[in-house]
Amino acid sequence: MEQRLQESAGYTLDDLLLLMGRLRDPIDGCPWDRAQNFSSIVPHTIEECYELVDAIDTADRRQIKEELGDVLFQVVFYAQLANEQHQFTFGDIVASLVEKLLRRHPHVFPDGTLQSRAVQTSLASQQISSQWEKIKAGERHEKRQYSLFDDVPLALPALTRSLKLQKRAARMGFESEDIDGVLKRLQSGVNELISAREKSGITDLEQKLGAVIFSTVKAARFLKVDPETVLRKTNKTFENRFRYVEEQLLSLGKTLDNADIELVDRYWDEAKAKGL
Repeated sequence: MEQRLQESAGYTLDDLLLLMGRLRDPIDGCPWDRAQNFSSIVPHTIEECYELVDAIDTADRRQIKEELGDVLFQVVFYAQLANEQHQFTFGDIVASLVEKLLRRHPHVFPDGTLQSRAVQTSLASQQISSQWEKIKAGERHEKRQYSLFDDVPLALPALTRSLKLQKRAARMGFESEDIDGVLKRLQSGVNELISAREKSGITDLEQKLGAVIFSTVKAARFLKVDPETVLRKTNKTFENRFRYVEEQLLSLGKTLDNADIELVDRYWDEAKAKGL
């Protein structure tokens, strides 16, 4: 292990920061990098984060390392832009992060310093979570964010944001159901959607469908699973089975456009039986 780490230490974080500065050099830097700003690289940041998630899902360690590097490069890019505008530096980002993590983990760093150690760390998870929320509530107050939801990013994927909103509200006691009640509400919502399909306008149907999705997220939360992760896995399962059907039809010289539905169903069932 030590030998591998030593071999990979050819370049350092300082080298990466120097490289970023060179890419943005107005004289001999990269034209593409010089043309970027905070807003223009946001899509790339989002894409790199999703590529990291994909690598983690496939458990490809080499790919995870590469994608982590790409995500780190995004942070370094933003830091370079801010430094050029005399706003903050990469060092300021690190300092701010360390200060925040020290502040949010008093059960690990009781004096708020890296050197301090807790006499006992046997706090229950619920106690730690409650303490965490109190600290974050104080931070929101300092930022003049008085609503519980003020710091929940609007740019989050809708399923993830729904989960976060629900968790925030539940921690403040805004919840009276158990899992059975949640599932009944979900079933009721589906029934309302079905009955409204023939007689409601698109706006009402959207609202009812939205309520069903929201209740589905709530069910996922009660079952202690992440809805975004679950849906991503389901998407992958659908894709694998669909590809199997395509491959089998292709071997017969057919496509989905000209194949009998019975044949398509047969290959779909085969894909399921194979565990795809």
